[in-house]
This record gives sequence, C-alpha cells and structure tokens, in this order.
Amino acid sequence: MPTQWYALWTIVRARVDMLRREPEAGYSTETVLVTALLVVAAIAVLAIIVAKVTSKANSIDM
Repeated sequence: MPTQWYALWTIVRARVDMLRREPEAGYSTETVLVTALLVVAAIAVLAIIVAKVTSKANSIDM
C-alpha cells in the first residue's frame, strides 16, 4: 500500500510542477469555475422569478 501512495504522490507532484512552469495553465480552470458560478446564480434567480410570478398568477381571482 505505501508503494501506491508513493506513486500517487509522485504523479501529483509532477502535475503541480508542470502547472508551475506554465503560468497561463490555470486561466482556463478559473474561467470555467467563474462561468459555472454565474450559471448557478442565473438559475437561482430564474427560479425565484418563476416562483414569484406563479404565486402572483395563482392569487388572481377570475
């Protein structure tokens, strides 16, 4: 089992070293994360608006 942990640790260190050599490598990850957060916020706002419009429509007497 320690050999597997050592192999995993070696792979992780190699990936971190590779990312440190390329300064722009994290930019795409940051962009994806911000975009995903904006999409989640937009869906939440849309759900709130739909709930309020539905509530108001149900309160109208015919």
